[in-house]
Amino acid sequence: MNMKRIIIILIAAAAALQSYAQVSDFSRRYDALVSRNGLAGVGVETLLDRWKAADSTDVKMLTGRFNYYFFKAQSTEVVAKDQKKYLGMEPVLTLADSTGKNVHYYQISVFDDELYVKAMEEVDKAVRIYPDMLDFRFFKANAYVAYEKESPDMALSYLLGLVSEFASHSGEWTYDGEKADAKFFQEAMQEYCVTFYTIGSPASLDAFLSLAKRMNQLYPDNPAFLTDIGSYYMQAKGDCKTALKYYAKALKKDGSDYTAIKNAAIAARKLKKTSQEKKYLKMLIEKGPEHEKPAAQARLNALQK
Repeated sequence: MNMKRIIIILIAAAAALQSYAQVSDFSRRYDALVSRNGLAGVGVETLLDRWKAADSTDVKMLTGRFNYYFFKAQSTEVVAKDQKKYLGMEPVLTLADSTGKNVHYYQISVFDDELYVKAMEEVDKAVRIYPDMLDFRFFKANAYVAYEKESPDMALSYLLGLVSEFASHSGEWTYDGEKADAKFFQEAMQEYCVTFYTIGSPASLDAFLSLAKRMNQLYPDNPAFLTDIGSYYMQAKGDCKTALKYYAKALKKDGSDYTAIKNAAIAARKLKKTSQEKKYLKMLIEKGPEHEKPAAQARLNALQK
């Protein structure tokens, strides 16, 4: 190798090291600024703009830009509701009105639409740069859920699209720098199912069912989604008979599925199917968590008298 080529390589290496040091400095300054002022605090946007100019593809910078606009878009307000739970939350305050009826107050996040759109634009840019990173996909799904609250239409549509894309994609997905396999993805989608179920509105329960059904189609050996479908019928429709069928299917896949066992016992009890309730209570005593066993045993003893 001649001296001229060696010099060119050394100059390039030095430039790369200088660029890396600059980006690392941005990362350190960002962490310090966020620890003092928060993700959307004073000075964060300016630093992120400079960081973007230095390296427009840095993952931490892209994450920071989404977080900046997403959290800056939010403020809180207190709303009054008749129900004892709202969006899965307990009230921050309950007061009686002039008629003596309890009114429950909840603190919720509301969004500035212009800043929210900016956050979504930032995450879309990140997805275009890193299409195989689930991190940014989940950022977007979470933003939809937070924005739509009890009517998660866009959230459901986005997640169903992501499910199809994940199933058909031949490349390698990642999350937090690690390979994200089908098992991880199923667990993540189950978390979204739980979120929709916890929100508890008619629209969110329908979203819960739609996502669970789609996942069950693609991953029929996973009992969690069969359990979800059963829970929809019991919670949203009051149809314990159909629910019990899905719990039984789930337990054929995994006889230790605690949620399916417990809910099957509840459904059997509501249907006055004593023999089935006894069966599931025995399973709960054998395979359930310790704190559930005394109550299950007491109920079983009462049925056996």
